[in-house]
Amino acid sequence: MKVVIAGSSGLIGTALVAALRRDGHQVCRLVRRPAAAPDEYTWDPARAQLDERALRGADAVVNLCGAGIGDRRWNGGYKQLLRDSRITTTDVLAAAVAAAGVPTLVNGSGAHFYGNDTGDAIIDETSPAGTGFLATLCRDWEAATEPAVEAGVRVVLVRTAVVLSRNGGMLSKLHPLYWLGLGGRLGSGRQYFPWISLDDEVGAIVFALTHPEISGPINATGPAPVTNAEFNRALGRALNRPAPFIVPGFALHALVGELADSIMHGPRAIPAVLEDAGYTFAHPTIGAALSAAVGPQ
Repeated sequence: MKVVIAGSSGLIGTALVAALRRDGHQVCRLVRRPAAAPDEYTWDPARAQLDERALRGADAVVNLCGAGIGDRRWNGGYKQLLRDSRITTTDVLAAAVAAAGVPTLVNGSGAHFYGNDTGDAIIDETSPAGTGFLATLCRDWEAATEPAVEAGVRVVLVRTAVVLSRNGGMLSKLHPLYWLGLGGRLGSGRQYFPWISLDDEVGAIVFALTHPEISGPINATGPAPVTNAEFNRALGRALNRPAPFIVPGFALHALVGELADSIMHGPRAIPAVLEDAGYTFAHPTIGAALSAAVGPQ
């Protein structure tokens, strides 16, 4: 296939480009600077500008754009950036895909689509949208693909959990703390912590690209949900370090503000669509995912 990727320089995008090329696919990357390589095409989503050559003959577009949810403390400006970096890019790509007749659009979303207050309920792709900032962001992000859907494009919405890799994301921040023996659970630890290994995040996207029967939302989450306390114990075991501490909810709120609500609570989401379609997880348990992420490299 010829696959065009927006957001190719991030944690997931970098790994996805490498995986697709290993499999023999042609990958083109959308960049926001002047193109500097034969596989690059310049675009400016804020101005709705996209080099029309990029989508010629493309079999699929993958949109992984979005500012990091946990990169900064949230304020009004950063929350707007979180929305604009996702919704504006999706608006532009969905319209371009529809106009160019690209058959498939795989678009990012998040497991927090379901909200922070689902408790112990098992959540699959048929579960309704939740409430709160991230849930609303994910809902609007997904809705921005509607021009592509209306044009008959196969649209896959990848509701991604916390991606486990020490090279980026939440785990890269936790790794040094746990290595020093400063790890611990958050609050009661009974809240669910949706997760997926980087290998399986990439594997799920490739699986969606190569299985035309899949459309609509898919939960990119590990098949064995765990609580925060279970995650804490598993990370301590993976690093062979004690993780005895407890971070009270009020302390986390004082440290990171509103973001704490999304860190402290998550859906007990399962990847029903992927499993029903026959996807086999490389790391089906939190222990296997963490060993792969923090083990010798």
